[in-house]
Amino acid sequence: MIKVSVMYPEQAGARFDHTYYRDKHMPLVKRLMGDACKYYTVDKGLAGGAPGTAPTYVGMCHIFSDSIESFQGGFGPHAAEILGDIKNYTDLSPVMQISEVVVG
Repeated sequence: MIKVSVMYPEQAGARFDHTYYRDKHMPLVKRLMGDACKYYTVDKGLAGGAPGTAPTYVGMCHIFSDSIESFQGGFGPHAAEILGDIKNYTDLSPVMQISEVVVG
């Protein structure tokens, strides 16, 4: 099992519509990817590690898939539509990481 993390760094003055991300964008990703997306989670950053500090990431999602090949097969054909939707909820550039799920 792999996890694809898409993280949006906190940046003063940046726009991030959490409601759109949660209710529109991520269901779009799931619908387009089908079974290649086993499930996903959505996080909303609240605070940094030290009291009173901003979160490192304002928002993020984690997409779980059987393998890198499965993820790429589900995402690739729809990449233009999925990436094209980013402008509808943020002006931030995401940071992406693919990890192996060691404990689930």
